[in-house]
Amino acid sequence: MALLPMPIVMAMVAGVFLRFGLDVIRALNSDAAIAAPMILVFFLCSAIPALGRRMPPMIAALLVGGLMIAILGRFNATVLSSITLAQPMLQVPVWSWAAMLELVVPLTITVLLVQNGQGVAVLKTAGHEPPTNMIALACGLGSALSALVGAVSTCLTGPTNALLTSSGDKKRQYTGGLVFGCLALLFGILAPTFTELTLATPKEFIMVLAGLAMLRALQSAFVTSFGTGKFTLGALVCLLVTVADISLFNIGSAFWGIVAGFVVSWLMERTDFAT
Repeated sequence: MALLPMPIVMAMVAGVFLRFGLDVIRALNSDAAIAAPMILVFFLCSAIPALGRRMPPMIAALLVGGLMIAILGRFNATVLSSITLAQPMLQVPVWSWAAMLELVVPLTITVLLVQNGQGVAVLKTAGHEPPTNMIALACGLGSALSALVGAVSTCLTGPTNALLTSSGDKKRQYTGGLVFGCLALLFGILAPTFTELTLATPKEFIMVLAGLAMLRALQSAFVTSFGTGKFTLGALVCLLVTVADISLFNIGSAFWGIVAGFVVSWLMERTDFAT
């Protein structure tokens, strides 16, 4: 992690986050009745500080979107059932060399380098100094426990950290992490119900919310990648490979974007490494 130039890492982050920003435009094209009011109120609350302090832009967009869904009758209540609690099922481990090579190795690279790399890069860009070794250890222990019930790997994701560091005093941003953790536990307990609620809303509503939430993070990623004047060619190659979204050996394009960007910079931008 320390050897990777930050512009190249943030170019990977920009490539991953770019689809969130594009989804806002796609949602505006496919369902303007819901997307347009959400976008309008978001930028209105962002442009007027007094209004933004009373109503955070993301909360305003969420409320307006929900109001438009209700007015237009776009909430699909047929997919909802009664409130249901999650019922974890114990999964007995089965050893397999094929799974180790085809799944575990690519997944390890993805979690440790791509997912954790995104999270660490976003936190460093926001001025924090995350304990990388402790994060890797915690993710490993969390993945071992979640595997017992067939859940996904634990990782430090970029989008989540981008949201948690998008505003507020840096010294108090940890409180957002604590609240997020509590809400995540609640979401996990009521996962079937929350999943049904998500499916009952138009996809454009989710696309706009995610895209607006990622705008500042996407902006910071591009500034860090191309604003320093160093490793710019490598960052560009990393961005292009990541956006291409082509996997190789079951490993996603974000990893190959970092590899390609690093190799190109090593060959073409040696002076940047020297300085």
